[in-house]
Amino acid sequence: MSDNEIVPDDQQPDDLEVQPAADRDAKSAPPERATEGPFDATEANPARPYVDLGGVKILPREGLHLRLEVEEGTNRVVAVGLDYAGSTLQVQAFAAPRSTGLWHEIREQIEDQILKQGGKSTVQPGPFGPELIAGVPATAPDGSQGVRMARFIGVDGPRWLLRGVIAGEALTNPAAQTAVEDLFRSVVVVRGSSPMPPRDLIPLTIPKTAATGGAQTATP
Repeated sequence: MSDNEIVPDDQQPDDLEVQPAADRDAKSAPPERATEGPFDATEANPARPYVDLGGVKILPREGLHLRLEVEEGTNRVVAVGLDYAGSTLQVQAFAAPRSTGLWHEIREQIEDQILKQGGKSTVQPGPFGPELIAGVPATAPDGSQGVRMARFIGVDGPRWLLRGVIAGEALTNPAAQTAVEDLFRSVVVVRGSSPMPPRDLIPLTIPKTAATGGAQTATP
């Protein structure tokens, strides 16, 4: 989970709980995904000025700051962090089977990890399908105990899964929520034609330019 705001214990939701799981093999995606996003590389508008990160492409916009999250030891780029509208959105794209989905199964596994950390979670319907709202115990900088809140979203596309983790103002501010959801919809997944085992991270690369079309990029 990325660095998120910590909510004091007395302000955390009381109704977070695990809900019944859906069919674990079914694809999970909004009906209009192919036209409204997130997009497959074959569906994206080639005229739009995307920032090319290999496995995903990001559409620049004013105020968007892009961070590449690098795995220690291997220097492999493992996620894209997007700071926007007072919020953070972490995106990762994974290889998936052609005819079945991964999101229901992966969401269950995320829930299990959260519960093992002493956290709470609930599955709720969202604009992209079932999503997970989670809170994990955390210590604030002043030493007080609280809960780190995050929203996990996922969309199954053609042979890929795009996962997003949202934190910050988008959890409570409707305008920020709409802005971050629109940002997630604009992401393009480049699966490629090479065989890949399901769940493998689709390789990400560092863009050739440090800044493109209003989206600033940086690596840690």
